[in-house]
Amino acid sequence: MIANSTFAFIALVVSEAEGGSAGLLSVNGGLAFWTTLTFILLLILLTKFAWKPILSALKQREDAIKDSLEQAEKAKDEAKQILAQNQNSLAKAEDESKKIIEQSRLFAENLKEQMIKDSKAQAKKLIEDASAEIDRKKNAAFDELKNQIAEISVQAAEKILKENLDAEKNKKLVDKYISDISKN
Repeated sequence: MIANSTFAFIALVVSEAEGGSAGLLSVNGGLAFWTTLTFILLLILLTKFAWKPILSALKQREDAIKDSLEQAEKAKDEAKQILAQNQNSLAKAEDESKKIIEQSRLFAENLKEQMIKDSKAQAKKLIEDASAEIDRKKNAAFDELKNQIAEISVQAAEKILKENLDAEKNKKLVDKYISDISKN
């Protein structure tokens, strides 16, 4: 800035020395002096009154940007922490669901085994009950058969005694009753 004003002053002196031809590129010494003086005064005024507020506004803007970046970094860190917590929670939930599924599977297997065991016990009891019923009915039928045979034997003996026949007739009579028994 000082170099510009010095250059302008030198140009003014040189143009005065040359004789002041009025060309397009010629420098008017008075105009250059006042322009330089106005520029220097404006520079002093801007430095005194405007430069500090501009610098403080830039500093405030810089601080605001720094704060925003720090807050963004904090938010990013918090988001990472929340994401890690969510992933941990998800992993715990998955582990818990696996445990529940495993417990359910074990419970189902135990229930299945118990049902099979109960079914086998019921089937065994039914078979035992049926066998007992068959034995009871067989014994009852055998007892009834004994009673019928005894009755038939008594009836045959009665007839034999009533007829008081000879041995050959007794044999025929017994054979006849035996054939009657086989028919019944």
